[in-house]
Amino acid sequence: YVIHYDIPKSLEGYYQETGRAGRDGGEGHCLTFYSYKDIQKLEKFMQGKPVAEQEIGKLLLQETVSYAESSMCRRRTLLHYFGEEYTEENCGNCDNCRHPRPKVDAKAALKLVLEALRDIGDKFKSDYLINVLVGKNTALIKSYGHNTSKWFGAGAGHDGRFWGAVLRQALILGLVDKNIENYGLIAINRRGENFIAMPFPVTVTLDHDYDEEEAEAVAVAPVGRGGAADEELFSMLKDLRKKVAKKHGLPPFVIFQDPSLEDMSVQYPVTLEEMQNITGVGAGKARKFGDEFLKLIKAYVEEKEIIRPQDMIVKSVANKSGNKIFIIQSIDRKMDFEDIARARDLDFDELLSEIEAIVNSGTRLDISYYIRSFMDDEKADDIYLYFKEDAESDSLDAALEELGADYTEEEIRLVRIKFMCEQGN
Repeated sequence: YVIHYDIPKSLEGYYQETGRAGRDGGEGHCLTFYSYKDIQKLEKFMQGKPVAEQEIGKLLLQETVSYAESSMCRRRTLLHYFGEEYTEENCGNCDNCRHPRPKVDAKAALKLVLEALRDIGDKFKSDYLINVLVGKNTALIKSYGHNTSKWFGAGAGHDGRFWGAVLRQALILGLVDKNIENYGLIAINRRGENFIAMPFPVTVTLDHDYDEEEAEAVAVAPVGRGGAADEELFSMLKDLRKKVAKKHGLPPFVIFQDPSLEDMSVQYPVTLEEMQNITGVGAGKARKFGDEFLKLIKAYVEEKEIIRPQDMIVKSVANKSGNKIFIIQSIDRKMDFEDIARARDLDFDELLSEIEAIVNSGTRLDISYYIRSFMDDEKADDIYLYFKEDAESDSLDAALEELGADYTEEEIRLVRIKFMCEQGN
């Protein structure tokens, strides 16, 4: 048996982990519990990653969501994801094949999707095309002017879930290509053009709608990487964090936060490169604090003879975020934050979030010049001392409660950034 109690982060890890069931010719059973709340939690964990890595991580998560909610044969879907073709319509083993949902004719809908994709171009993701078809007037769609195209609202007779199923069928049939390495952009190919010219009968099975289920978590057949933390290793890592924090005279959360330790106890990193792929850990923090944790994990893996899941290793895409580069360069030149925000069309809260992500990934910034202009030294010193000596976590709510009404959220966030730069990076 392979049981995932929470939603996985990628299909790559699932493919490996479920391979542990049914070894040596034995029968294997795979079960996954799925709730979209797990997806929201994992997206929150990604916030410490660089922006480009967050984009790829969210794309991999969305592939997992599509797999969970799809009513197509899971074996066929999974093999297609890894570039293999499974021609049987019914594998006879997965939940969707054993308990099939009704199919609907989709020839006209598929032709509409392909024609819209051909006209709109190959610079967009699946969600963008679906939003155009259902007539969802997002800021991004308006910026490209597709809210005035003939395809805007052309599929309003169906919801996004229906068009997602149709588009997934187009991918399975090889009529559309998806570039995972390039943020999941989709494009029509030659086979898709041929379908537009000579359509053939196509049916689709509508996706599961788990929003309508009353249960907190719905059990479905195998879904990607589980990621249930190794509780024994997690406890050992927390103990080590206390020792390292004491040695450096720092609060434990400055060393590594709980989501980072939890991710370590799922991924089992044993090299600095692998450590940099952990939630909330950048190159700087990995170099500064990683060695002792890597030694512990490596010894644990060898002692327990653990087969490590190789999932969510996002290292092919460098963080070339325009915002990140501009912000770092602007802070180096000591530009006012208001000017930086205005130049990138951000509000102040969004700018602070960008800076926090940069710092959490291990980049050290000197924002003292701006803090001096934003608040008096005494307030800044009080907040800094709170994080250094009193704080049990980097929680903003806890800091606001402890420091009182004389301190604003922006003041606390600014000093917290300075503290994490000086003490954590």
